[in-house]
Amino acid sequence: MNNIRMIVSYDGTDYSGFQSQPSGNTIQDVLEAAIRSLTKEDGLRIIGSGRTDAGVHAQGQVFNFHTESRIPVERWTLAINARLPDDIVVLQADLMPPEFHARHSALSKTYRYVIDTSQFPDVFQRRYALHHYAPLDVQAMREGLQELVGEHDFTSFASPQSTQPSHVRTIYNIALLESPNKLELYVTGSGFLYNMVRIIAGTAVWIGEGKLSPGDIPAILAARDRTLAGPTAMAHGLTLWQVEYPEF
Repeated sequence: MNNIRMIVSYDGTDYSGFQSQPSGNTIQDVLEAAIRSLTKEDGLRIIGSGRTDAGVHAQGQVFNFHTESRIPVERWTLAINARLPDDIVVLQADLMPPEFHARHSALSKTYRYVIDTSQFPDVFQRRYALHHYAPLDVQAMREGLQELVGEHDFTSFASPQSTQPSHVRTIYNIALLESPNKLELYVTGSGFLYNMVRIIAGTAVWIGEGKLSPGDIPAILAARDRTLAGPTAMAHGLTLWQVEYPEF
């Protein structure tokens, strides 16, 4: 059996998220159908580095699968892209050791959240950025976001629907980049809870609006109370940017 790793980018607008579900219409469903059409292995399943919600995008989602197919690894990208819709593109394929696992082997993940701060929404970015024209205090947002760096219990920044046994996660780095008419929030961590990055983005916007202060963040973390943090920002502004792995 060959263990194939792929890096895929996708526009999640028209999909019900990455992970397969009974209602169908997921990125995983489409990818598996394309791979099975090549390998003729009906039971083939892919393993993603993590799930993304409905409407969330990916620049560098990673998945792997085991196959008996003898398709050379260098031909996989062209072969599978010919069987995928235009909003899903496989960027890279690698032959990995048997022990590689897209989720368990990951060292860190980086997400990007984009806010369009122009007076009128950019029609060409409407699928990929939250439009917010009201003035935002960017320096206060940066100060508040830095309070999240490190290992914390992120219950206040997780959906009540989270089923994880522990809400302790480590954020390695947060950066808020400002350019004309745009803010880009990058969050890198060991792993993320359901809606965690979107809640971080929504909380940052509240700080920027003056509804919260940077100094409120430690108390919000300590309270482990979802009602104290900001709103869950819209899904379409979020992109799974990159997944890091050790050398194999």
